[in-house]
Amino acid sequence: MPLDVADLRSFYASPLGHVARRFIGTAMLRFWPDCARQRVLGLGYATPYLSVLGMDAERVIAFMPAAQGVVNWPHQGLSASALVEPTLLPLPTASIDRVVLVHALEETESPDDLIEEVGRVLSPGGRMILVVPNRRGLWARMDGTPFGQGRPFSRSQLEALMRSAEFSPEGWREALYVPPLRQRLLMRSAAAWERMGAGLSLPFAGVHVIDATKQVYRRVPLRATRRSFAFRPILLPQPTPAPRIGRDPDSPPPG
Repeated sequence: MPLDVADLRSFYASPLGHVARRFIGTAMLRFWPDCARQRVLGLGYATPYLSVLGMDAERVIAFMPAAQGVVNWPHQGLSASALVEPTLLPLPTASIDRVVLVHALEETESPDDLIEEVGRVLSPGGRMILVVPNRRGLWARMDGTPFGQGRPFSRSQLEALMRSAEFSPEGWREALYVPPLRQRLLMRSAAAWERMGAGLSLPFAGVHVIDATKQVYRRVPLRATRRSFAFRPILLPQPTPAPRIGRDPDSPPPG
């Protein structure tokens, strides 16, 4: 069942949602400390993070999947959010500089089409931050949070997906080592869990956070072509000349 925008909003308003926003947002800011003069697009439910990343951006818009629903964002001023079909974005080609995908890839039926559509709207050399539940993490195994919904991914699956869509991963981090439980003790010790998990490179982080760049060029597939070879001999046999029929100079003339 697709995520509902009301459930997402409730999660990020909870203490556990604040923890998720804090650690995922910290990883994003390490990749993109400055988005000045950039056109930024959030796809999925990225508004909790766009408020931090897009402070100095030229333009920030939030697209939310039709199956999920949409909320007005930002809360003040003109609305910059819209309801869309994620694989058919209403944007011109190469019109966006940076894209943030949160609660998007794991919910779509066609991850390949989604990443290819993101590549279409990104300008050459544009960048994408992808936040995806970790297949080996605790958050993907417990359905009490949005990260426990949809399809989680392993690192190798994400690498193959980005490579097929002509994206090059530039940075890779894991976040949410704290168990997705709402006990106060865990909430208070969340920072310690995060430091320990990152320091020991533990495999059970809740999400992957990837910074990827759209390749400027596209590989041209080699196509097998048929070649027909006509062998022509260089030396051709020549016929032997026939003997001349004529009068022998030593024979007497005819009488």
